[in-house]
Amino acid sequence: MPDSLCAQRLTLRTLSLFFFPLLLNVQLMSVSHAIINAALARLEDYILALAAFSVAMVVHLLFASPSYQNHTITIAIVRGRRSLRGMVLCVCLIATYVSLMLGLIAFTPLGDLLLRRILGVTPEIAAAARQALAPMCLLPFFTGFRGLFQGLVIRARLTHLVSLATGVRVGALLLLLHLGRPWFAGAQLGAAALLGCIICETALMAWFAWRCGIGTSGAVEKTPLEILRFALPVAFSSGLQQTIPVVISAIISRLPDAALALAAFGVIRALLFLLSGPMRNLQQAYLTLVETDADYRVLLRFFFSVSLGMAALTLAIALPFNPLILGSVLGLADDLRLYLVLPFCLCAIFPLFYGATNLLRAHFTASHQTLVLSQATLLKFTYLLLCWLGSLLLPPGIPGILLAIFLLISSECAEALFLRWRRAGAAIVPASR
Repeated sequence: MPDSLCAQRLTLRTLSLFFFPLLLNVQLMSVSHAIINAALARLEDYILALAAFSVAMVVHLLFASPSYQNHTITIAIVRGRRSLRGMVLCVCLIATYVSLMLGLIAFTPLGDLLLRRILGVTPEIAAAARQALAPMCLLPFFTGFRGLFQGLVIRARLTHLVSLATGVRVGALLLLLHLGRPWFAGAQLGAAALLGCIICETALMAWFAWRCGIGTSGAVEKTPLEILRFALPVAFSSGLQQTIPVVISAIISRLPDAALALAAFGVIRALLFLLSGPMRNLQQAYLTLVETDADYRVLLRFFFSVSLGMAALTLAIALPFNPLILGSVLGLADDLRLYLVLPFCLCAIFPLFYGATNLLRAHFTASHQTLVLSQATLLKFTYLLLCWLGSLLLPPGIPGILLAIFLLISSECAEALFLRWRRAGAAIVPASR
């Protein structure tokens, strides 16, 4: 990174130009999955196709989540060609593990054990999901290297290129869904189109990263073994985070209003992904832009402003725009739409805790204390398991969705408090470290 960039004082304008293209990237990624669902919904056997693709994505996300932090790890660790080679090795190892696990589910009896015995899906859905997982076995390598290339581009502070590549991905997805109809059927059409569009995105990100270069900071570069020690706790934490909604769903599925609560929780989680998901980009902002205590104070002001905006937008969707967004756009029935008002209003504080957690995670990533991140996620997971036991003592009249939202927010708060306790008194770690 050029010294002239590092010497510049961080401003809200600089932060906005860095952050909001990444926010757009999150939205475009969610749009691509909506496009696949819309295409599958127009097939003859659309129920089977949608169900099988949904199951395949759940399985893929469960195993592939360790590679979702590759861009963050790259920003924090790559300081030259030696560390880049180590990061490439790390990406290949994690991708190989994920691809092997997906292959075992797609092509061996282990798939029936997981899908039919553990997840409990029907034989038809299980067979279609395994067909969809077949092309997904290649996804970990492309998503893994996409994250590496994104990290290099983000570190160069050219975040608009990340959103541009995702926009190209959406266009390629539309084309591939049309061209793939003669070759693929059902859920496998969506999986093949997803693989193809991510290949296009990864190729474009590789070109952008090559144009940006690696950049140097004068810091001592880590060996491949040191990079693995750094990355594995982050990967473990990312994987364990994916189990949080599963545990919450398991808790509320045993309540009297389980069906309604699970449906409402699914809708709220999808909306929170759009409204709070971008707060994850605070990690990249910290790792790339924060050099001094003054920079950190600017980032904090930006964080509180964005959190307030997300909270206001959440309340607007829950109350005045409820009929428009939840009713007309999402097509929810009136009883479910009204059932969501109170729990979704409570979610207005979620961006604050989620953003705080990501800022704190960025600090420990920058200081290379990634083991703390694993400890925090393990604490969060343990807290939910204790809540699971405690829920057995609750009276039967408590609405399941309110319990789910309480668990979602309180578990995020518990993680943030643990990280804040571990960070107490620590100095700001410069982004150029």
